[in-house]
Amino acid sequence: MEFKHISVLKEESISGLNIRPDGVYVDCTTGGGGHSLEIAKRLTTGKLICIDKDTDALKKAKQVLKKYLDKIIFVNDNFANIDEILNNLNIPAVYGILADLGVSSYQLDEGSRGFSFKQNARLDMRMDQSQTLDAEYVINHYSQEELAKILYTYGEERNARQIARKIIKQREIKPITTTFELRDIIVDSYPPKFQNKAGLCAKAFQAIRIEVNNELNDLPLSLEKMLQKLKKDGRICIISFHPLEDRIVKNTFKLHSTNCICPPSFPKCVCGHKADLTLITRHPILPSEGEQQANSRSASAKLRIAQKL
Repeated sequence: MEFKHISVLKEESISGLNIRPDGVYVDCTTGGGGHSLEIAKRLTTGKLICIDKDTDALKKAKQVLKKYLDKIIFVNDNFANIDEILNNLNIPAVYGILADLGVSSYQLDEGSRGFSFKQNARLDMRMDQSQTLDAEYVINHYSQEELAKILYTYGEERNARQIARKIIKQREIKPITTTFELRDIIVDSYPPKFQNKAGLCAKAFQAIRIEVNNELNDLPLSLEKMLQKLKKDGRICIISFHPLEDRIVKNTFKLHSTNCICPPSFPKCVCGHKADLTLITRHPILPSEGEQQANSRSASAKLRIAQKL
């Protein structure tokens, strides 16, 4: 299957980067190369570092970006290692960083990757195919309490306890190894009147995917590393799709754009905290109605932008 991905909030994020033709930029989640292409088009003597932990994504990106290969360095890694990546390239700081935290359409639609409940495949869900932990291990080895917590916290799945209980009961009979087996367990955990509801399994599959790829646990430290690698007046643009992701981005930007973080009851500042960011977006930028109609998966996207002081 061809790697396909529709870049979300493309114009808004590229505009938000305020690209300098001679600057160095990082696309932390290159995907199919949609955002990267727009950055590369605007560079003259500048450089673009394209990071992705999915080798399929980088193969597609290299095709999309073939006219600009002299301006690009591709890195197969997790953006959580952005500090090491840039240090290894002898790049102390950059003028702009972009991260689209969503899953690509390819990953969702390619049945063999195990992200989708609409196609039968081995339970996988790994963005990085070299890592050991996959969805099959999570489903068959995590405790009932751990599964329920993941489903509720990462998927906001109200039926988390019932689903976790069903998973434990089923795996006592035989291991759960395919997406359709998991789908059927999730559906069966609901009363009959809800079982034909479209997208019934979406939240649970999302939760398992987030756990497998450690998406939320990596994010706070990753953001800190990104901010450390920004030059003065450099921009950071983060596109999130999950409420918990957006909250982490919002709170990180708020902390770094605030001078004093002492409790309000303190008569004077004793923390010495100094802001090193200014918020370009006080409120997140959302996809236009037209974009949402053209790409329904963009509906939950939120873009936040900040600039280094």
